Amino acid sequence: MTNSQSPAASVGGESLDAYLKTWVAAGEGREGLAKTVAGLAGAGVALSEIIAGGALNVARGSENNAHADGDKQRQLDVIADRLIVDALRKTPTAYYASEEEEAILTLDAAGQFAVACDPLDGGSNIDCVMPIATIFGIFRATTGDATASFFRKGEEQVAAGYVIYGAQTALLLTLGEGVAQFALDPKSRSFMLVARNVRIAPATREYAINASNYRHWPDQIRSFIDDCVQGESGPHGKDFNMHWLACPVAEAHRIFSRGGLFLYPGDDRPGYQQGRMRLLHEAFPIAMLVEQAGGAAIDGLDRILAKKLDKAQQRTPLIFGSAEKVARVAAYYSGADVNRAQSPLFGQRGLFQN
Repeated sequence: MTNSQSPAASVGGESLDAYLKTWVAAGEGREGLAKTVAGLAGAGVALSEIIAGGALNVARGSENNAHADGDKQRQLDVIADRLIVDALRKTPTAYYASEEEEAILTLDAAGQFAVACDPLDGGSNIDCVMPIATIFGIFRATTGDATASFFRKGEEQVAAGYVIYGAQTALLLTLGEGVAQFALDPKSRSFMLVARNVRIAPATREYAINASNYRHWPDQIRSFIDDCVQGESGPHGKDFNMHWLACPVAEAHRIFSRGGLFLYPGDDRPGYQQGRMRLLHEAFPIAMLVEQAGGAAIDGLDRILAKKLDKAQQRTPLIFGSAEKVARVAAYYSGADVNRAQSPLFGQRGLFQN
């Protein structure tokens, strides 16, 4: 929701089920996708109740195993994954690609859709009572070919969304026709419509980046952040606030609410040169949501949704948010941004100036 919208003006008392029924009635062949989205939302409701129990549940400890690419796996990661698999088995989902699974699962070979999911984004926040989330992207399945159903460009997604668990549980969803925001009513256990056409503010005074990695960043990112830190006296001509929640969806939710910029570039640490965000499970869904809300998402130069998945755990740099600032970052990468003031790194000569 942008600052120009008020929550009260946007609430229509419409449930997610009613919203999906209206969407199904507006076009042909939409029932299967609506059922798949409803299944994912239902898993989110169940997971929200487990998370709300916190230490009263057995969902916080670590498992003695790891994700397919080596990251630590917690018990709540496994619980979330199982909830989603169980929910999707009741929908026309052919294939399921999860960050928690070693291989693509076939749920119904005759199904229509292929669902990519990060069941629990921001797992390091679990013990801190900070936001965590479920992210999903949906493709039309390629009959009889699980790999081909996912190894494609992000722009081929037919839907994407996330459920964020925090002070409230919220769902942001796109079916390719804009972004709708829902809030979970714990009494009815239903997601209720909050805003029908979420738009990201085009400009911003906020950015999110893990500044502890400053020494590892590429010159373009260091230069951009240095210019932001200069505030009104720098080339951006305004002061900025910096955030970092260690959960990309939590940062995205703030960006959808009031604009902003998220940066997770590749850097020179081993294993981080090609970025750290998972292209399929994280970057593709977030990028679809962001673009549908009028924002932009890039890897530095290239549009995220134009990228093609080449391997299951493929990583990417990810920069997304308010369109004006994303374009400014791209200009630093391309060398087009030469209208820069004095920089701590380069003095009177900007990074791209002769």
